[in-house]
Amino acid sequence: MPPITIAIADDHSIVRAGVRQLIEQRPDMQVVAEAPDGHSLLRQIKQLHPDVVVLDISMPKLSGLEIIPLIKDACKKTQVVMLSMFKKEAYAHQALSVGAMGYVLKTAPSEELIKAIEMVHQGRYYLSPEMNAEVIHSYLNKDEAPMRQTALSKYDLLSEREQQVFRLVVEGNSTRQIAEILCVSPKTAEKHRSNIIKKLGIHEPMAMLKYAVKIGLADPDIWPD
Repeated sequence: MPPITIAIADDHSIVRAGVRQLIEQRPDMQVVAEAPDGHSLLRQIKQLHPDVVVLDISMPKLSGLEIIPLIKDACKKTQVVMLSMFKKEAYAHQALSVGAMGYVLKTAPSEELIKAIEMVHQGRYYLSPEMNAEVIHSYLNKDEAPMRQTALSKYDLLSEREQQVFRLVVEGNSTRQIAEILCVSPKTAEKHRSNIIKKLGIHEPMAMLKYAVKIGLADPDIWPD
């Protein structure tokens, strides 16, 4: 059986080296790519089609939460394990909502990451035991859950692409930068922004950031200055 191929994305080289060393102790796993940011990770995924990506939640240029849907667009077979220092359930829920299959805390024992890689490769969810197991349960049963709060319900009115654009806006990207990241024309990116404004009734980027924090999509501490 061929080894599980893995890409590692983290803006700290020491973290990447540590994760690589851990994985390479396993004969059934192989690191095929490393990336310090989302853009270089996407290029490598399109070329190498790894089975699993171990992804930091906070990276320059493109956050882990934003890049997950783009990873799935680039290679549908690639599964994502989010490696994060943030223990808040909102982050885990958002990671699962945009396509991650695993969420592991950086403070967790090293064997947890190995287990997470194995499980997501099998198409199964994995969440660090320190996190509330109800995160996965609530995500998997979100269609059966009671009506969420009004603010979050408005966000749910956005299309998948509009949600991508919204997250890029609150990260501070311009219309031109959003167009480049999503490989669309500036005109199309601007149209998505206009639709978001109409659906949410929010015009200013800072107001959008406050709204993102309110619904648990963002934390001011992880956004770049």
